[in-house]
Amino acid sequence: MNTLSRRDFLKTTAWAGACLATPRVLGANEDIRVAIVGLGNKGKSHLRVFGNIVGVRIVALCDVDPQRLARGKDKLGQSEVFGTTDFREILDRKDVDAVVIATCNHWHGPIAVLACEAGKDVYVEKPISHNLREGSLMIRAAEKHGRIVQSGTQYRSDPGLREAAEYIQQGNLGKMLYGYVLWYEHRGSIGRKDPWEPDWLDYDLYCGPAERKPLTRDKLHYDWHWIWSTGDGDLANSGIHAFDACRMFAGYDTLPVRSLGLGGRFGVADAGETPNSQITVLDYKPAPIVIENRNLPAEKGRDRMDHYLGVREGFVLKCENGYFAGFRGGGWMYDNDGKKIQQFKGDGGGSHQANFIEAMRSRRSEDLNAPLAEGHVSSGVCHLGNLSFRMGTEATEDDVLQKMEGIDLSQEVFRRMRSHLAANEVDIEKTPLRQGPWLTLDLKRETITHCDGREDGALVEHANRLAAGSYRDPFDISKG
Repeated sequence: MNTLSRRDFLKTTAWAGACLATPRVLGANEDIRVAIVGLGNKGKSHLRVFGNIVGVRIVALCDVDPQRLARGKDKLGQSEVFGTTDFREILDRKDVDAVVIATCNHWHGPIAVLACEAGKDVYVEKPISHNLREGSLMIRAAEKHGRIVQSGTQYRSDPGLREAAEYIQQGNLGKMLYGYVLWYEHRGSIGRKDPWEPDWLDYDLYCGPAERKPLTRDKLHYDWHWIWSTGDGDLANSGIHAFDACRMFAGYDTLPVRSLGLGGRFGVADAGETPNSQITVLDYKPAPIVIENRNLPAEKGRDRMDHYLGVREGFVLKCENGYFAGFRGGGWMYDNDGKKIQQFKGDGGGSHQANFIEAMRSRRSEDLNAPLAEGHVSSGVCHLGNLSFRMGTEATEDDVLQKMEGIDLSQEVFRRMRSHLAANEVDIEKTPLRQGPWLTLDLKRETITHCDGREDGALVEHANRLAAGSYRDPFDISKG
C-alpha cells in the first residue's frame, strides 16, 4: 500500500462523516452480520464460535496476509463470504453489524475506534489496547457513537468463576489479604536473523500505526507478541486472563494507585524484546495483587513447569480464613490448612461471544459480562507493568527487596523467581534483572504523577509519553 495522507485515509474509510452508515436497528428475529478481522489462532476460533451462534451470520473476513485469508475462507466453507486484506473495506460495508478484532495488539485500538465511528459494534481481543491512553480513547468512541463493545477476556463469562467471586465478596473467607496471579507457560527462542520483510503481503499495512522496521525474528506470525511495537509480552498475552479474573474476585474496578515491574529475558539469545521472566506488583488497597510470568521450565533442559498450590496458569486469592486456587475450569475454596471447602466448576467462558450478541440485541452495555471499561483496566495494568519494566535499570537482589518493602508477598514471589532462574542456570549477579520505578497514578485522569515517589518533571513526562503511545499517520486515533 502506498503511504496515504491522513485526508486520503479518512476519505477511504467509514471514519469519514459522509461515509458513516446509519446503525441498523436489530430485531429479535434478524440475523446479526459479523466480520472477523485477523485469522490467526484466535480468529479461527471465532470463526467456529460465532458461526455456531443461532441468529449470527459471518459475512466478511479480513487478514492482511492473503494466505491466511484464503485458509480462513476455506475453513468457513462459504465462497460467497466477502474477503479482503484491508480492514477498511470491512468498515465501508453496510452489511456488517459487528466487527470481531483478533489482530496483532497494535491494531486493536485503531480498528476498534474506526469501527465505532463506522456504526459497528465491536468484539475486541485482549489486551484491548496497546498503551494506557488508548483504552480511554476507545471508551470515548464507543460512548459517543452508542456502540456495544465486548472485551475478549472471556473468563468473566465463566459461571463457576462468577459464583466463586460472589462467594468471596460475601465474606465467606473473611477479609482479603492478597492476590497472586501466576502464568507459567514454557516458550522457547523465537530465533534471530538478518533484517527482512515478508514479500507476500502489504507489510506497510501490517505495521500500520507502528513504526515500519524490518523483522529480525524467524516468523512473521504469533511471535509479534514478544516485540514491543506490535505486542505486550506474556503479561498481556496470557497473564491478563488470570489477572482479570482475580480482579473480578477482589472487586477492584480501577487501576492501582501504584505499580512496579521487574524481570528480564533470560536463557534465550533471540530477537525477542519482552521479558520471559516478569513480576508486576500492584499496590491495591486493602489487598495487593502480584502477577508473575514465567516462560522458562522448572529447570534447564526440562519441559515441566513449576506450580504454586497446584496452580500453573491461574491465581490464588488469599483471605483471612482460607483461599481460592484455580482458574480454567473453575477451582476450589480451601481453609488455611489446605482442606477443600467447596468446588466451583467452570466452563472457560464458552458463552462469552453469545453474551456479546445478546447485548447487541438489547442495546444495553450493562448486559455485557466484559464491557470495554473492564477490558481497559485489565489491559492498563499490563501496560503499567511493562512501562515500569521498560523504564528500569539493572538491579541487585538487595535493590529489588528494598524497593518491595511493605508488600511481603512481592518479596516472597521474587525469592521464588530467583530460585527458579538459578534452576535454569541464570545467575542474576552476572545477568542482572531490570527493575523499574514505582509508578504512581492520578486515577481520575489516568496519568502518572510520580516515579519512585518523586515528581521528577523529566522522568514523569517521559513515563506519560510512553503511556500515551505513538502512531504513524494516517493511523493516529489520538487526533480523532
